[in-house]
Amino acid sequence: MLLGVLVVVLAVLVAVLDLPGTVLTVGVVVAVVLVVAGALAASRLTTVLSFDHTGYRVRLLRGAGVRAARWREVEDAVAMTIAGHDCVVLRLKDGRTTTIPVDVLETSPQALLEELSGRLDRGHGYRRLS
Repeated sequence: MLLGVLVVVLAVLVAVLDLPGTVLTVGVVVAVVLVVAGALAASRLTTVLSFDHTGYRVRLLRGAGVRAARWREVEDAVAMTIAGHDCVVLRLKDGRTTTIPVDVLETSPQALLEELSGRLDRGHGYRRLS
């Protein structure tokens, strides 16, 4: 919004000071480039799914269900196809779920399930047999 205000101010200055029209054109192009660059930077820096030793947190996914839970609350994790999208569903012991569409993450369903399985095992105090 701030860039829009600056473009309007620039347009008024061009009109009042009788500046060439290219000044306004350059200002608009710079504003558009800054908006696109900012949007790309924000989308890359945004973490959708995060884990730690106690649990998980989901951000920015509408309809994901439960946004955060401790590993001890999670019963299991399963891969499903929902509405044509590969998803991983975390089923909680109380019947609630968290649905994570894998295409919004930079991983495969299998890799995500392996990571979740290890976290769940540690969270429940299980150790894998060699």
